[in-house]
Amino acid sequence: MKVTLRWNYTKSKLPSVLFTSEEMDSETAVQIAADLEKIGRAKEMIFIDEIGQEWTKKQFLKLTEKTKEDPHELVVYFDGSHVPGETSAGAGVVIYYKQNGKIFRARYNERFDQIEDNNEAEYCALYAACLKVEEMGARHQRISLKGDSQVVLNQLSGEWPCFDEALNKWLDRIENKLRELGLEYEVEPVQRKANEEAHRLAQQALQGTSINSVLEVPAGG
Repeated sequence: MKVTLRWNYTKSKLPSVLFTSEEMDSETAVQIAADLEKIGRAKEMIFIDEIGQEWTKKQFLKLTEKTKEDPHELVVYFDGSHVPGETSAGAGVVIYYKQNGKIFRARYNERFDQIEDNNEAEYCALYAACLKVEEMGARHQRISLKGDSQVVLNQLSGEWPCFDEALNKWLDRIENKLRELGLEYEVEPVQRKANEEAHRLAQQALQGTSINSVLEVPAGG
């Protein structure tokens, strides 16, 4: 979990000054908060999480203890594949995340039917990614969504309007699911080369190969 610290700096004969830190991981924030309190210059320490919720130090320590086994810092890659003239689509999803101090990679794919074109296939893939995030138990945090579909990401971010009725239905499903899970999100278009793993999973789904796996990623891997 990423957080921002806010506190009042106090010293005799000087006015109180409000400071706000840069965003940092929760472990570092707790250590810095303890150090600031040790020198007796910090009052009214507040922890602000990724979606803007505010916590006292006591509340935040309880929160981190309760959620330490939850996946966090999710980076979600998605890709959809569709063969022109056919009605099936393959969805590929790769999710990198942290849990219990370790980094993991989840790989998942799914086949969808009655899909009209490649844009709809990309929406299917993003929706499949949202369902996978829900299955993993990620809640109330900010996640990163990465794909090579400018259409999907720009429509999701609101940069581009969506006039297609079928795509609007997918967009509504995705936005409703993210809202239901309390997830804020940032979108980042990537080149196909950076999305090769998700693309390969989507192709395998079209070929009838189902994949659903989790692997620990070695440090620096």
